[in-house]
Amino acid sequence: MRKRIYLSICLASLITLVLTLFFSARVMYRNMYGEVKSEVGNEAEYIAIAAENMDETVLGDYIEETGKRLKNRITFIAADGTVLYDNYTSAKGMENHLDRPEIKDALEKGKGEITRSSSTLGEQTYYYAVRLKSGDILRIAKTTRSVGGLIGSSAVWLVIIAAAVAVVAVITAKLLADSVIKPVNELDLNDPVSNVTYEELSPLLTRMDKQNKEISAQIEKLSEQKRELGYITGNMTEGLVIFGKDGAVLTANASAVKILGNEGAAEYLELCRYPEYISAVESALGGKASDSKLHKDGRVYRMTVNPVEDSEKYGAVLFLVDITETESAEQMRREFSANVSHELKTPLTSIMGAAEIIENGIAKKEDIPHFAGQIHSEASRLLTLIQDIIRISRLDENDVTPEFEQVGLEQVCRTVAAELACKADDRGVTVNIKGGSVTVNGVRSILHEMIYNLCDNAIAYNKKGGSVNMILSEENGEKVLSVEDTGIGIAPEHQARVFERFYRVDKSRSKETGGTGLGLSIVKHGAILHNATVSLESEPGKGTKITVRFKDR
Repeated sequence: MRKRIYLSICLASLITLVLTLFFSARVMYRNMYGEVKSEVGNEAEYIAIAAENMDETVLGDYIEETGKRLKNRITFIAADGTVLYDNYTSAKGMENHLDRPEIKDALEKGKGEITRSSSTLGEQTYYYAVRLKSGDILRIAKTTRSVGGLIGSSAVWLVIIAAAVAVVAVITAKLLADSVIKPVNELDLNDPVSNVTYEELSPLLTRMDKQNKEISAQIEKLSEQKRELGYITGNMTEGLVIFGKDGAVLTANASAVKILGNEGAAEYLELCRYPEYISAVESALGGKASDSKLHKDGRVYRMTVNPVEDSEKYGAVLFLVDITETESAEQMRREFSANVSHELKTPLTSIMGAAEIIENGIAKKEDIPHFAGQIHSEASRLLTLIQDIIRISRLDENDVTPEFEQVGLEQVCRTVAAELACKADDRGVTVNIKGGSVTVNGVRSILHEMIYNLCDNAIAYNKKGGSVNMILSEENGEKVLSVEDTGIGIAPEHQARVFERFYRVDKSRSKETGGTGLGLSIVKHGAILHNATVSLESEPGKGTKITVRFKDR
């Protein structure tokens, strides 16, 4: 703006200077030309009057004498156009002037005038002719500079004046531009109405103030919405990524970055290199939604990508949900179904085989009690298995109505010891209860089931003459129940899996002891119900210790 004002002022000054010089020259020329015409006309009239009052015998001498005295050119011409006298040149060498316009006018009208210019010399000559009574013509002429000649003769001074005016114009233009721009440059745009400046700017400043307030309100609203969106997406456990139509990552929440593993990625290929992810995103960018799974770092994620149409191109929204537990539960359900089928099939097959032998009379009479005992044993095992399956299924599906109460674990332990006394005696195992009185808030029947399964396993997998100790204590505000034995122990490679359903370390021994492989799984689910943790310590050949720690509910 400063430059435009500066140039505008300089240009206006230049135009003003040129116009002033031009019109000044025109006025000067008109004044000068008017004076020349007046001077020449007056001289011609005066001489004509004097000539008409003289005798013709002395007229020639008068004209010649006057021509010597005057600076202007005097020409005396006969009525036929012959030049009789000229004070600037010899009359004999001059051509006939009858065809000259001023001579024709003088002969016809009594007076005639004309101006002839010289384009090469920058001069012009004014001719004024008067017809005398004798019919002769008196013509007086004066040569002056033309407009161009006048300007040309004054060129040096005009250049000097123009240069001086230009310098003044440049300085003035700069000062004026600075003075005009300074108030504008000093405007406080954050508070437009507080400025003291040109009155013409008041409507603009008022409107700016109004727009500033509207923009501030909109920015605050957008910032609030952005904070809310950031808070919501930032606290989502699901991953959310929004891609632009060129595949650029517009936004990615913390969960998405954690899952895909590349913070600060600018494009979708930089965010993750897994083929499933790339295929899904590129499909959405092409306008086709997809729903697939992403297996990454031991976890399973459901990956839903939907296109967002923008003109002829597409953006995309990616949604990631961790379904590892769901997948694991589904896998466990399938394994559970397969294991249940297998575990039920085994005793049923044995029962059917023994019954078929008796039915067909193949068995000897003395062998019938053996086969009947086998049927009874397998049926008992089948019933126990079904009962365990029902228990663990109800715990899985929370199909119990827990009635929490204050339960003394020492009393439960004594009840379990009494129930397993015969089994312990048959195997030559001693069952002991150690520690003080410990009370927990729990479900009595489930606590009984947990302790029973722990002691039952400890007796079943013990050595003859061994022992089982149920130890009660309190540590760091936790109620602790430990069941340790002096049995065969568990190898390290099996310890992480013994709490799985139907998992047996020694399948042949489990069959001998009547184990279903669900006991420790029931213990684990009971501990979860009571907000407790289960840990195992074991060494092959030296025994096993399983500890349950109850936290305050």
